[in-house]
Amino acid sequence: MPRLEGFKITQKWPTADENVIQLYSYPTPNGIKISIALEEMGLPYEAHRVTLSDADVQSPEFLSLNPNNKIPAIIDPNGPDGTPLGLFESGAILIYLAEKTGKLIGKTATDKAKIIQWLMFQMGGVGPMFGQMGYFVKFAGKEIEDPRPRERYIAESKRLLAVLENQLDGQDWIAGDFSIADIALAPWINALEFYGTKPHVNYADLKNVPAYVDRFMARPAVQKAKDIPPREA
Repeated sequence: MPRLEGFKITQKWPTADENVIQLYSYPTPNGIKISIALEEMGLPYEAHRVTLSDADVQSPEFLSLNPNNKIPAIIDPNGPDGTPLGLFESGAILIYLAEKTGKLIGKTATDKAKIIQWLMFQMGGVGPMFGQMGYFVKFAGKEIEDPRPRERYIAESKRLLAVLENQLDGQDWIAGDFSIADIALAPWINALEFYGTKPHVNYADLKNVPAYVDRFMARPAVQKAKDIPPREA
């Protein structure tokens, strides 16, 4: 029996090599977290372009892997119990890959705890708040006359950036050595340019955060992975 035959998603996105990790994603901040991690960790993988359209993320095939209809998701044909494993949620995938390889999750239990702490900071704070700010500044939310939603998310995003600015004082990476916490955080900070929200959060007044993003984006693995899978087929 083919190793991934039990995964319905492979009917819509056929695999070329079912012995490597299958990535179902799109180059959003959440999506490129996983392509960057895979490149940084040196894991072989196959990327499948899953657009944000309902035809893709609401398809029965995609929902069979991620019932929450969000990218990214993966299938690891070499799961920890000797059977293939499907996973969704970018933070969960980052932790899984780091534990699988022993890379980018620290050298000690204390390191790991601190890294996961900052990963959760991104998952629970930076991602949702920056995304909502973008909605109210760039997308349909900008048409809402009531300024309070926009002001709320701008203020919270500024607060989160201040936390990062302080944490990065005197160090290159968020939790010591480069880790999955940086892979989670930096793409979302970089997305402020796309959202057009840098002026709203006084980004130019920051010192440590912009330098941090520049360091991150200059990494060879990041340069390669930032457009995987490509936006256009």
